Amino acid sequence: MKKSLHSFAQKCAVTLSLLLAFHFASFSQLSAGTYLEGGFTIAPMGFLGDLGGHYGKGTTFLKDYNMNTTKLSYGVFLAAHPAEWLGVRVALNYGGVEGDDAKTTTKGGIEEARKNRNLNFRSNIYEGFLALELYPTVFLENDPTDVQGRLRPYGLLGVGVFHFNPQGTYTDPSGYTSWVDLRPLHTEGEGFPEYPTRKEYSLTQINIPMGIGVKYYFTQNLNIAFEIVHRKTFTDYIDDVSTQFVDPSVFYAHLSPAMAQIADQMSNKSPLRGVPNSGYNPGNKRGDPSQNDAYFTMGFKIGIRIGSARESEWRNSTRCPVMRF
Repeated sequence: MKKSLHSFAQKCAVTLSLLLAFHFASFSQLSAGTYLEGGFTIAPMGFLGDLGGHYGKGTTFLKDYNMNTTKLSYGVFLAAHPAEWLGVRVALNYGGVEGDDAKTTTKGGIEEARKNRNLNFRSNIYEGFLALELYPTVFLENDPTDVQGRLRPYGLLGVGVFHFNPQGTYTDPSGYTSWVDLRPLHTEGEGFPEYPTRKEYSLTQINIPMGIGVKYYFTQNLNIAFEIVHRKTFTDYIDDVSTQFVDPSVFYAHLSPAMAQIADQMSNKSPLRGVPNSGYNPGNKRGDPSQNDAYFTMGFKIGIRIGSARESEWRNSTRCPVMRF
């Protein structure tokens, strides 16, 4: 299943890359309405994964979003618009995500298992993506190139690459707490011969950004948009949690004594660890491998048009902006 998803993502990447190359190559030959747009984004970034969440069964949708784990993200973009109804955006973004079982909203149900698991993580996110923007209401406009005061909804779909590096809090024997990288600890036995089906995960992965937004043009060349962009991913290890607790002896068999001690603690922080039939012992469920992690942004995008076909008109315009569809 995961191989087919990777194959699908790769096909999307090739298709969108060819579209982008075609549009840029033929840019100078396009009709009125052709322009470039550049700008920046600022948006809260949220994580949807195994850690934290709300009461009931964990999911990858907003039901499991802990607002108090939100981080800000920042980005820049450049979009080619071969027509008013279509944009091809290249974007670079930086942000952060986190999850914490201690912040799980509980009502005494099955979510208590997540709270007692007591794991946490944080990670920076570096991403770049290529996406198509579609503006369907353009086909209802009398003069699509006259955008001042106009409000346009749009949809977005693309393919991207992102880099992450999960860290968790470690308390050493002296009581000092610090953040440590989790991947080198192999907390679920990834890459160890005792667990041949658990491959060591890559910190660079493919994602599929998809979203909706609405753009308002203050002038012919300046606009602001509010958009929500969800990132579907093909990894369950953004938070370093996916499957089952491992036998801690594997850490001491494959890591240095110092690293093994850290891995032993970081793999299982539950206060119920070692209690018979508690559900927090080797072989018990640690995460849900049936659902990959995801993250999203919900914020603003400032855009400046470059080289619009109506450039001479908006330079001399003194119209006050009004809201139009």
